[in-house]
Amino acid sequence: MRLADLRGRSVAVWGTGREGRAAVTAIAPHEPSRLIAVNDSPNFLSVPWSDDLAPLAGGEHAFAALASADVVVRSPGIPSTHPYMTSLRERGVPVTGGSALWMADHAAKTVGVTGSKGKSTTSSLVSHLLAAVGRPNAYGGNIGVPLLDLPAADLYVLELSSYQCADLTDSPRVAVVTSLFPEHLDAHGGEREYYRDKLNLIRHSPELIVVNGADERLLGEIGDVPGPVSAGAPDSRFRVESGMLVRDGEELFPREMLQLKGRHNERNLCVALAVLDGMGVDVVAERSALGAATRAFQALPHRLTEIEDPSGVTFVDDTLSTSPYATMHAIDAYDSRPLTVLVGGTDRGLDYSPLRDFLAERELTVIGMPDSGPRILAELAELPKVRTESATDLADAVRLARIVTPPGGVVLLSPGAPSYGRFRNFEHRSEAFTQAIRETR
Repeated sequence: MRLADLRGRSVAVWGTGREGRAAVTAIAPHEPSRLIAVNDSPNFLSVPWSDDLAPLAGGEHAFAALASADVVVRSPGIPSTHPYMTSLRERGVPVTGGSALWMADHAAKTVGVTGSKGKSTTSSLVSHLLAAVGRPNAYGGNIGVPLLDLPAADLYVLELSSYQCADLTDSPRVAVVTSLFPEHLDAHGGEREYYRDKLNLIRHSPELIVVNGADERLLGEIGDVPGPVSAGAPDSRFRVESGMLVRDGEELFPREMLQLKGRHNERNLCVALAVLDGMGVDVVAERSALGAATRAFQALPHRLTEIEDPSGVTFVDDTLSTSPYATMHAIDAYDSRPLTVLVGGTDRGLDYSPLRDFLAERELTVIGMPDSGPRILAELAELPKVRTESATDLADAVRLARIVTPPGGVVLLSPGAPSYGRFRNFEHRSEAFTQAIRETR
């Protein structure tokens, strides 16, 4: 479905945040017969909505406004498991999203990147490296700019969440998947449903699919999709070999050009280079420019961000870690140094047994914080080399970490859980971490 298809139809835009406003602005010029904004939250009357293009419906009128529409355009934050979604499907009301409407018109000039981890870094790398070889592009998506607000461009590079992927009926020309593990299960309805929605990105005949070949779960889930290009695995065309990025055995530039830590970031770079290669960039001829651009690439905030301390301990902000698998990647990046890991946050009932299995032979300290911290520590209780401590909050966890971590060691905030509940958002959790570091010096 395209924006032009909404002409003369009754359209309800479900959600009044940034995405909802972008949808109203984009849809209105196409002259729907009715355009209405819907906010189903209990406090909808406090929503600052003054858009003359679409009156606001809410409260007891919310579902009626949706059910009476010819098309519902939902914001990405509205989960597939919302009870209204079930009722709308039963009534045969088409539900799409702003990302799907945008993609229908721009898929042919779009690189779309998704993944349970690595999508932000990989999409940023793709955009950065393309620009370095003379391929300017507009970068957006899940990073905060709604697709419907993107400027006109000849080429787009997008980071796409599972929520954005779920509604797509067109794949981008280049579809990229960096990793796959259980995440956001409450919003999608289960593990199978999450994989289905995430991998919908590659289900509509993209010209090129690039995947992280080291992720066995991902490879297993896309087994029926023809022709994906694998990168980052030992047998891939693009891989790290003896400290060098190589393409088909030919050296491109040293791995140390990439300032980001961890093998997962090596694989992200391999995936990004495979994307450029598939788009016709001669990466061998451009290796000097690509190496220089890789060296200049800066880590994104709150992803293994190091904070030096006079004590000789390195504190690391990885607050965007919201699953045990993300925490495992972070631990792996510091496996050569004495390590204390701070875990715990909003308890979504995630299975932490993969973290237990990952730590079975490792020696480190794990400090658990509310709310999920006690459950994580219970999962690790029988591991002989893992010391566990309980903290009352993040500040207490930092205080304990200073006591148990020797100079030259690392204190890693990689919670393996979301921030909401105790904090406004992940930025607030990061600020609290930095403040606790200062106050405990």
